Formats: sequence, structure tokens, C-alpha cells
Amino acid sequence: MKVLLVNGSAKINGTTASALNLIKEAFLKEGIESEIFNLGGSAIADCNGCGMCKGEGCVIKDDIVNPFIEKAKEFDGYVFATPVYYAHPSGRILDFMDRVFYSGGKALKHKPAMSVAVARRAGTIASLDVLNKYFLINQMPLISGTYWTEIHGTKGEDIIKDEEGVETLVNGCKNMAFMLKAIDIAVKQGLPYPDTKKTVRTNFIK
Repeated sequence: MKVLLVNGSAKINGTTASALNLIKEAFLKEGIESEIFNLGGSAIADCNGCGMCKGEGCVIKDDIVNPFIEKAKEFDGYVFATPVYYAHPSGRILDFMDRVFYSGGKALKHKPAMSVAVARRAGTIASLDVLNKYFLINQMPLISGTYWTEIHGTKGEDIIKDEEGVETLVNGCKNMAFMLKAIDIAVKQGLPYPDTKKTVRTNFIK
């Protein structure tokens, strides 16, 4: 079982990376492999709503979105972590997730996911709310901690000083590990994934 950890910051060694390194260690203790995927500082185009992707990947080929979708197929769960800018997730991770979930959401469908917000002080709850909506509309079990899955610090080394934040993220990893192991047992017992369909699009505006 493997979990893909997404660093939604342009800084690959900042506070968000420190939080993900903490999560990586927590998963290892639960017997779960994990890998960090950095969005980095390269340009990421936003979704222009062209409707040409048909669920097989994005028609924009010159950034990291399609490589991520292909990589995501190999993993059983996901953690999407964002720094907080103006009480909101980074624009970088939102452009990325818009295109990933719109053009390749079936690669992640029914797999557990956890969001993490990293801030100096405030804006974490609003940021978590935004990220969680991607999972919910894509039929992904939402993994919780024992508080909001947030952690605080101005510098990378500050992260471990937030004792409650550390405990919350570690507990979230334990919950994710349990869910992954439970799903693995269910699949081995022959329990199929829900046969859900999305065929109706109703417009109530007359």
C-alpha cells in the first residue's frame, strides 16, 4: 500500500515540505509506503474549461498535471498539502487540482484522501474546506485527524514545535492506514467498489 503526498507549495524545502516529511515518517511507522510529489516553481496552467479531456488526462501537455495523473494510478491514497495564502490554498495547488480532478479524477476515485493546511497563524480552516471538496465530489473517503488537519510554523523547523498539530497529523496518518488496510481486506474478500453512475445533469434555472 502506497500514499502519494502532494506538496502544493512552490518551495520544496519550506514549511509544507516539513509537514509532509513528518507525515511520511508517521506512515512508515504504520507500515505504509509514501512518496512526496512536489509541484515546485514551474508554471502550471489553469483549466480553461475546453471540455476536450474526456477523463483521459488534460489536453495541456507541457506541465506536471498529466505526469501526476499517470503516477496517481499507482497509489492507494493521497495527501494534498497546501501553504495558506490570504486565508486560502495556494493558487498553484488549485490550478493543479482543478485540472487533475476534471481530466483525470477516475485515477483517484474511491481512494482515501487527506488534506493538510500549513500556516503561520490563520486561514487553515477555509483552506481545508476548499481542498476537501475535490475529494467529496470524486467519491473519495475523507480522512480526518483528531482536530482539523492543520499545522503551524513560520519556518520548516517550527513545524515540530506545534505539538497539537503534530499529534493531529500523526493521528490522521493512523486513520488513513486503517482505511487502506480495511479496503485491502474488502477487495481481497471480493467486495466490489460501488457501481455509481453520473448520467444526469439537471439545470433548475428556467
